This record gives sequence, structure tokens and C-alpha cells, in this order.
Amino acid sequence: MLIGEFRHNLDPKGRITIPSKFREDLTVFVMTKGLDNCLFLYPKDQWEKIENKLKELPMTNKAVRSFVRTFFSGAIDCTLDKQGRVLITENLREYASLEDKCVIIGLSNRAEIWSEENWNLYNEEEALSYEELAEKMSELGI
Repeated sequence: MLIGEFRHNLDPKGRITIPSKFREDLTVFVMTKGLDNCLFLYPKDQWEKIENKLKELPMTNKAVRSFVRTFFSGAIDCTLDKQGRVLITENLREYASLEDKCVIIGLSNRAEIWSEENWNLYNEEEALSYEELAEKMSELGI
């Protein structure tokens, strides 16, 4: 299971070390543009589930076409090197504003890579109090 928050730096070649705790689940994975200007990392089995769901959506819907284009065009197959690093392509680094300091978070079935600055801004701007979030989740039956 992918859980936790870890801070790592990009090296000069654009590689980042994946936390050792995540490496078993992310030996082979797909990286793509995420929401909120972060990157999504999906273990291969989770990627296949999402891919199958997206294939079923109606391509006659403009929003579906736009989302699928963005989601798949930014996707790359990834494997870790011997040091547990992965190369983040230039277009994905630009999309997520990754320059140096990064935050990698686990969200159960996927991980996300954020620039440290964007992560801090997200937590300041978007985060409701934990109690408010819990209340909203209870409205969804969780």
C-alpha cells in the first residue's frame, strides 16, 4: 500500500529517488499528468483498471476527449534504476513545476509527486480543517 509523505530532491538529470517504502509497488509503473499540478504514479495493475474505465467513456463527449488526451499523452512507462530512481521527462517536470525540492505522497493505490512549493501552497489554500474534511466525507457515506 502506498501511504506516507516523503521529501526528495531532483538530481541535475531530472531523476528522483522513489521512497524505499514504495519501491515494491512501483517497480514497474505509469507516470502521467495529475490534477492540481502534480504527477500521478500508478502501479501497472491500477493503471490498467483506469485505462479500461476510460475506454468505456463516450468519445462523443468533448470533456471526455479532452481529459483522455491530456491524461494519456502525458503518460510514460517507468521502471526504477538500481538506486531506486526514475527519470521524469522534461514535459512532466514543466507541468508539475518540478525543479529541485519535491514531495512524494502515497494515496493507497497511487502516489503523487509535487513540487515542494506547490504542495505547501495546496496545503495552505485548499486544505480545510481535518474536522471539516471528515464532515464532508461523512456526507459521501465514508
